[in-house]
Amino acid sequence: MSTPPAGTAVAGPAATGTAAGAGPQAAGTGPVPARRFRLRYAVVGCVLAGALMFLLAEGLGSSLNYYIPVAQAVHQRASLGSSHFRLEGVVEPGSVRDTSEGVDFTVTGGGVAVPVVATDSPPQLFQANIPVVLDGHFAGSTFAADQIIVKHSSQYIAAHPNRVRAPNGSVR
Repeated sequence: MSTPPAGTAVAGPAATGTAAGAGPQAAGTGPVPARRFRLRYAVVGCVLAGALMFLLAEGLGSSLNYYIPVAQAVHQRASLGSSHFRLEGVVEPGSVRDTSEGVDFTVTGGGVAVPVVATDSPPQLFQANIPVVLDGHFAGSTFAADQIIVKHSSQYIAAHPNRVRAPNGSVR
């Protein structure tokens, strides 16, 4: 190595006053350390996971609507109060009456009968002696239904033969 002539400016670490091997990070202008990126990714991941869990819980919670058989609903009427739930029963023969607002009828199940006032138009397959699920609430001793759902699936009948047996013994 040669030495530069006297009076010549020297470039390099000795001339700039920085230590050898120190780069722009020492001056504070370089890229953010990897630890900070990991922390940001962890926070974003936790927020996304929390949002996903919330959406799943809300979606599953609203889609898991089960129904209560007539006898059980009457037994639990005090605890159900005016809360919204689904009632399952069989339409009693001779009880169906059309009204200006919808239809009135009686559902039976487990030896118990409950009068129903439905504000929804009944589905096409609605008739006496068929199993129905009613979406609504108790209003005194009457069940106020917002929606009538007719059960007619042969798969359901095979899975629950005693629930869909009409009072006359027929299975629909």
